[in-house]
Amino acid sequence: KGGVGKTTTAVNLGAYLASAGKRILLVDTDPQANATSSLGVDKNALGRSIYDMLIGVETAASLIMVTSCPSLDLLPSSPALAGAEVELVEMAGREVRLRHALEPIRPRYDYVLIDTPPSLGMLTVNALTAADGVLIPIQCEYLPLEGLTQLLRTIDLVRQSLNPSLIIRGLILTMFDARTNLSRQVVEEIRQHFPSTAFRVVIPRSVKISEAPSYGEPLTRFAPDSS
Repeated sequence: KGGVGKTTTAVNLGAYLASAGKRILLVDTDPQANATSSLGVDKNALGRSIYDMLIGVETAASLIMVTSCPSLDLLPSSPALAGAEVELVEMAGREVRLRHALEPIRPRYDYVLIDTPPSLGMLTVNALTAADGVLIPIQCEYLPLEGLTQLLRTIDLVRQSLNPSLIIRGLILTMFDARTNLSRQVVEEIRQHFPSTAFRVVIPRSVKISEAPSYGEPLTRFAPDSS
């Protein structure tokens, strides 16, 4: 689902894990390249991106960029990646190209975080096939709950045919507005249906979270005191 906080979660989780001393790689698989620009990289000026890796003309190691956050590296995206959604359909092993590309560099990192597009196309299937686990951000409103049902079905299909070890690491409740009954109702419903999967921490709405990407910085640098 678009607009639920996938990129914000990926970028800031990566930044905070890096600040805790972990070695992190953020992989941007979204043609909109918002995770890339959120870390201060001009997506339109990139000569090469993850697109070149997926079509087999570059390796992951050759594309990794060092960011302004120590211990947080980036595998950048660009608008060219939109073409990969079509091109991958004709390629051998189309669902596992991301997994195979990342395997040689996995030992370098404690965590590899993959930011996905807001769709269930070939790029997202590649991400689910490459991943060990899934973090699912859910905006505290009604429509994202419908999107969750579709995503869970897709995860089951990926488990059955491509990645049997894939697990759901947790549901992250985002954009919580304590002033509205709807936000509270969504939290209650999620906790009722997924008591052991929903994280205890709820992420509130925050102007600072919205502003940080325009400065190319995660919250660790832009607003370290933000709630």
